[in-house]
Amino acid sequence: MAAVSETIVREYFELNGFLVRQLRKYVAPGSRDDDDVDFLALNPQPQATVTERPFLLGSSDLVFIERAIVILKAWHTDVFTPALLTNTPDFFRFLEKKAGRQAAAGFGKSGAPLKILIVPALPQEAQARDQSIAILRSKGLDAAVSFRTILSDLVTHVEANRNYSKSDLLQLIRILKNYDFFKEPQLDLFRTKRKRAKKIQSAKEPTTANPDTTNPLA
Repeated sequence: MAAVSETIVREYFELNGFLVRQLRKYVAPGSRDDDDVDFLALNPQPQATVTERPFLLGSSDLVFIERAIVILKAWHTDVFTPALLTNTPDFFRFLEKKAGRQAAAGFGKSGAPLKILIVPALPQEAQARDQSIAILRSKGLDAAVSFRTILSDLVTHVEANRNYSKSDLLQLIRILKNYDFFKEPQLDLFRTKRKRAKKIQSAKEPTTANPDTTNPLA
């Protein structure tokens, strides 16, 4: 699962114009595969922004990021609630390891890179989500991207009439699109609006009475 998740995240950053370097191809003895920094991501053409960067990033926010350390937590069945973050003592171990400091040094002295965490999901309820974000910030993380955002962006940008022979992941998405396994959200949105408009129009139209049943003189 870790290798699949890494492929998904790498394709996402490359699709958004980043140069991506994987720090290691192996798991050191005695450690887990999610203990270390996974990627260094460099944007060759970052854009300047004067607005405050949100903690939970969307794909449109990536253009303002110049360099980043990317860490995956591919716990796809979990929501990163305050309780999970508080009661999992080794969750932030990757921030304390020497590899993280070495990764930051790999960018030289031109500025500290952002530390971006890839998460399955944060709580839907606003207060719990804010608490989770506060915990992540307090540990030194700068931003997060959800796997839902990543997968949605990949599916949106892959075109069914293109051959992605250089990428097994994008080629698989293309094949699934070709056989209509992905719905177009825009079409569903417009279709829903049309159905609602018809219902509203039908409700406004006066009902024509049947003279044979309602008028005793007919």
